[in-house]
Amino acid sequence: MGLFILRRLGVMFLTALCLTFIVFWLTNLGPNLEKLAKTQGNARMSDEAVVTWLENRGYSQPLPVKYGQWLGILPGYVIEGTDGQVRARCQVPGQPIETAPTFCGILQGDWGYSTVAKENVSDVLPTRLANTGKLMFWVMVVMVPGALIIGVLAGMREGSRTDRSLSTVSILSTATPEYVSGVIFISVFATATFGMQWFKGSAASAVENATFENFFLPVITIALYGMGYIARMTRASMTEVMTAQYIRTARLKGVSFPKIVLRHALRNALIAPFTVIMLQFPWLLNGVVIVETLFTYQGFGWELVRAAGNNDIEMLLGISVISVFVVLLTQLISDIGYVYLNPRIRIS
Repeated sequence: MGLFILRRLGVMFLTALCLTFIVFWLTNLGPNLEKLAKTQGNARMSDEAVVTWLENRGYSQPLPVKYGQWLGILPGYVIEGTDGQVRARCQVPGQPIETAPTFCGILQGDWGYSTVAKENVSDVLPTRLANTGKLMFWVMVVMVPGALIIGVLAGMREGSRTDRSLSTVSILSTATPEYVSGVIFISVFATATFGMQWFKGSAASAVENATFENFFLPVITIALYGMGYIARMTRASMTEVMTAQYIRTARLKGVSFPKIVLRHALRNALIAPFTVIMLQFPWLLNGVVIVETLFTYQGFGWELVRAAGNNDIEMLLGISVISVFVVLLTQLISDIGYVYLNPRIRIS
């Protein structure tokens, strides 16, 4: 197991480098840098002025050099601009350039400065992640038990009326995107219907004080979409287990049906859904982009949309690092958990 984890960590490291480099390359394309220069400088800059602005701030360096500086494995630039001003990547605002450290990047804890929030990225993202973490926690609380119950009930008796009904509900929930169900929920439950308004259509106030009225709609919007997929996987796994030979043997021995389901079938049936459940965490990072924007909830997804819309390069890079880390970590946990749940697996 130790060797397996070491190999997986090595693959994760290489994957993280590749993915972050791709995002870094995309955010540092010419049009994005030109837009950044005109946003931070003057919207009516000439092409020559844009080139000068970028050169004075280190954006015209070769891409591998800029990526190494961003990671913190290469020394930060020190450039004397055409305006006579000396600029250093690692200079702390308000302090002399002589005191600037040599290395300043992700590895040193310097995530850059957000041009939109006007704060350090490392100060903004923890707050946004905490808000999204609260949303994801309640989504999982609603989604996972509900999906497992639906899947187990549908898979216990394949082809029954209960199976067909619950499978139809699962397919409908999975086939309905979050932006569709979210708009429907807002239209039905967040507007005055028959003189009553059940919930709030905005979750902005839930950042400070989450209540049932302002937090239920975004939670149920995300949970319903993922619930159908997990339920269908659970149902398929449960159906397969219920036709296994040891289940038939237990029935012939006179073991009661509830005991067969709970003691013999359930654990083996949850092996495949466990992997699917763990993979919901990366999916939730994508799902919250739509839902947080729709319900004006200032979390991780909301910050991503704001950064992308305003060409906030440093914030986009910081978000990409966290997203890659979450995806790779959940995959590692999923692989380890799958090995423990299924003793038939052997690691060569």
